[in-house]
Amino acid sequence: MTDPIADFLTRIRNGSKALLPSVEVPHSRLKEGIARLLVREGYAADCSVEGNKVKRLKLRLKYNGRKGVITGIRRVSRPGLRQYSGVKELPRVLGGLGVAIVSTPQGIMTSAEARRRNVGGEVLCYVW
Repeated sequence: MTDPIADFLTRIRNGSKALLPSVEVPHSRLKEGIARLLVREGYAADCSVEGNKVKRLKLRLKYNGRKGVITGIRRVSRPGLRQYSGVKELPRVLGGLGVAIVSTPQGIMTSAEARRRNVGGEVLCYVW
């Protein structure tokens, strides 16, 4: 697998469309940071790390009736074309209705939080 983050986002997108209660992916610290950010922003219900030797990340999805809270999720920076933004060029998703997830030297955060902390970084994905 050349892009595990894209695979993680695709599993979330497909699980949300299929109304699955949760999705499981192989664990990494970057994926765990993205999952915890989705929980903090209200796009997912809960995330947990399971297993001792082989860790798995389990993300419980949120729904509004028969529609997922996550209506769209898109990978921005990818291995073939990395997308970096300075603090002044950090994107706004749908005029502030969505979030852009950014990997900064201070950790994984939303673009709004990165603007407040005055740091730029790699724009990983958009969620709305």
